[in-house]
Amino acid sequence: MSFITLDSVAAVTPDGRLLFENLNLSIGTERIGLVGRNGAGKSTLLALIAGARAPSAGTVARTGSVGLLDQVPDLSEQARLVDLLGVGAAWDRLSRIERGEGDAADLNEADWTLPMRLEQVLAEVGLTEIAPEQPLSALSGGEATRAGLARLLIAAPDVLLLDEPTNNLDAEARDMVGRLLSRWRGGAVVVSHDRALLRGMDRIVELSSLGARSYGGGYDLYAERKALEAEAAQRDLDHAAREVRRVAREAQVARERKDRRDSAGRRFADRGGAPKILLGAMAERAENSGAKAGKLADKLAAQAEAARASAEARVERARALGFELPSSGLPEGRMVLALNDVSFAWPGREPVIEGLSFRLGGPERLAVSGPNGAGKTTLIRLVTRDLAPTRGTVSLGVPVALLDQRAAVLRDQETILENFRRLNPAASLNDAHAALARFLFRNTAAHQMCGTLSGGERLRAALACVLCGATPPQLLVLDEPTNHLDLASIEAIETALAAYDGALLVVSHDQDFLKAIGVTRHIRLGDPCR
Repeated sequence: MSFITLDSVAAVTPDGRLLFENLNLSIGTERIGLVGRNGAGKSTLLALIAGARAPSAGTVARTGSVGLLDQVPDLSEQARLVDLLGVGAAWDRLSRIERGEGDAADLNEADWTLPMRLEQVLAEVGLTEIAPEQPLSALSGGEATRAGLARLLIAAPDVLLLDEPTNNLDAEARDMVGRLLSRWRGGAVVVSHDRALLRGMDRIVELSSLGARSYGGGYDLYAERKALEAEAAQRDLDHAAREVRRVAREAQVARERKDRRDSAGRRFADRGGAPKILLGAMAERAENSGAKAGKLADKLAAQAEAARASAEARVERARALGFELPSSGLPEGRMVLALNDVSFAWPGREPVIEGLSFRLGGPERLAVSGPNGAGKTTLIRLVTRDLAPTRGTVSLGVPVALLDQRAAVLRDQETILENFRRLNPAASLNDAHAALARFLFRNTAAHQMCGTLSGGERLRAALACVLCGATPPQLLVLDEPTNHLDLASIEAIETALAAYDGALLVVSHDQDFLKAIGVTRHIRLGDPCR
């Protein structure tokens, strides 16, 4: 059964840029992972499915109800958790009855199953410690996401629409989202770059300007198919290049053969004795056959070159994001970072971090994890000397640079080139352009405003700005670097960081990312033993 059917759907941005066209998709009782480059229109597609906006062409037919996680109801400043869950009026009705203030209408309309259902749903999303009347202003970002999921579970739509549901969640909450989806018996469309979550999907739909392409199975099968397609594209390019060379050789042989025939004809005419009418006919035949052969050779060469260009474009799309990080020059065994019995507490509060000790040497890679609120951001601020410990010492032996998930080192109102020159004032204009070109910002691309960049482009620009200065950092601190990247950008960043010769301190819940960049040590904040 299909709850949602999209037929020949197209969508454009407010300024008229085409996002996708000729998109056909049916959504039934299955879990669909929706992937694609940043800017491909994934969130727009969710809005089309939900009915929040209309397509510029085509139709969207709905026979079932839809619940969108990203849609938060318009609530007052005094809103409570039950209001967000959509059961505030029903909860208040039961409360009046319990206080002995209910009237006949309250008794007639009371939903006596609500407390049990609320308890069950809040337990399912891990909010058992939150009271139903808790003010929304007291919820953390992760708790608000959990509450949004609870709202969908209570509404029980036929199709769930989730837009990056695991962003800003710790590992435990990410697992909760995966378990929730594995038990869901309706339809679900999940926009995500979380590969662990995508592994639980029934199929992956890849969105591009040409529409939607479906791959059966979860992320691993999708990645395998994409790798095979990349290999096939490279084989097609190699074949097309050989075909261009073959056509060129055959055209050269044909020209040489014609030249020999023309030369023989001239020698025959020079000997004399042949009637002029015969010589004229021979010359005309030679000219006509030469023209036909030339046109055929040009046609074959054009066809071969077009096939080569098409194959090269497919390969280039796969390689478009690849880049290399410059050497940090970090010596093997150099002391990079040392924390000795470090604690930190805000005045009058309990310690956020207590008694933390570890050492990082040479080009080591260390991952920091822990639940939300365990002190990961505080640790980063201690390492980068934005905070001073209330006890213990933090020793840095090398230059350090921080790149958070928003790449805050960049100013939105400046171009990439202007940001680079501000952060590296000693660099000449030519030096700046050369450095940015190494990170794929060539020529006019360096003049893009940073506020218009995608997540992957922004992180790439930030890496260029901090790594290509006169004194490049030898320790990179990365705070949830994959949160706002698409899969292609994540893979490009992974490849670059895997080959990087500096040290890495990474806060991330993305285990695939940590494995890909070669993390060898883990510290979990909140554990009694480290």
